[in-house]
Amino acid sequence: MRMAKRVFLFVAVNIGVIVTISILLNVLGVKPYLTAQGIDYGSLLAFCAVWGFGGAFISLAISRKMAKWSMGVKLVDPQERDPVLAALVERVYAHSRAAGLGKMPEVGYYESDELNAFATGPTRNRALVAVSTGLLARMTDEEVDGVLAHEVAHIANGDMVTMTLLQGVVNVFVMFLARVAGFFASQFVEEEKRPLVQFGIVIVLEILLGILGMVIVSAFSRMREYRADAGGARLAGRDRMVAALRRLQRSMGQQQGEDSSSAIAAFKISGKSGGLAKWFSTHPDLQDRIDRLEYATSS
Repeated sequence: MRMAKRVFLFVAVNIGVIVTISILLNVLGVKPYLTAQGIDYGSLLAFCAVWGFGGAFISLAISRKMAKWSMGVKLVDPQERDPVLAALVERVYAHSRAAGLGKMPEVGYYESDELNAFATGPTRNRALVAVSTGLLARMTDEEVDGVLAHEVAHIANGDMVTMTLLQGVVNVFVMFLARVAGFFASQFVEEEKRPLVQFGIVIVLEILLGILGMVIVSAFSRMREYRADAGGARLAGRDRMVAALRRLQRSMGQQQGEDSSSAIAAFKISGKSGGLAKWFSTHPDLQDRIDRLEYATSS
């Protein structure tokens, strides 16, 4: 049922993005980039920029709502009387104040046996921190504190906006280069075949360049994770941050549930890396993260 809900939301959001950007292109008066004289590079760049950044920023704008709907996140009232949930809100708020956030994030939890947490939202002042019920049940208070500090550090660092900007830039380059290459390559075939050849080349190049773009975005994401670990160590203490990572490391072999391969995996504080998959992993190897925290303290 949850998977069907995610598929529906994915399709609905993408349709909404296409309609919104199409309207925006008309409003901005972006002209077709192919003319009788060849490519109008100004129009092509505008076209790619609207599509590349537009899709990324629309996704960012609705990220908090999408996370709630797709993951079934239940928000915790700041006046919650349940001691576990009240402590969850108190820890997030304490770290948020220490990190200098102007407005406290929404705090929530969702049903899942895996140890996981995520932070999302369009701005530092419109963010959400959510944890799985498995994390609350199987981690100690100190370990939970380390995880929450890591997520608050993501918000304080503005990681959601930074990653969106990077993804937008990558999208623009992929779309621009694929269309330019497709146009010039199609000039070597008969005129009646050019549209089909150009379309095919653009599709193939967008896939290949998109894969390269994923490698770049994933590498930058891993850098942001190291920075969030360092921020979490400052907020909660190095020992708690390391304890949280060690607990996640011990549990990695046990996380085989449905959510472990879901589309929301980009939010995970933990991740696997090895072989070719390492280049596409958004999170570094847990042992490497632990070593970096311990080395930074000892040096």
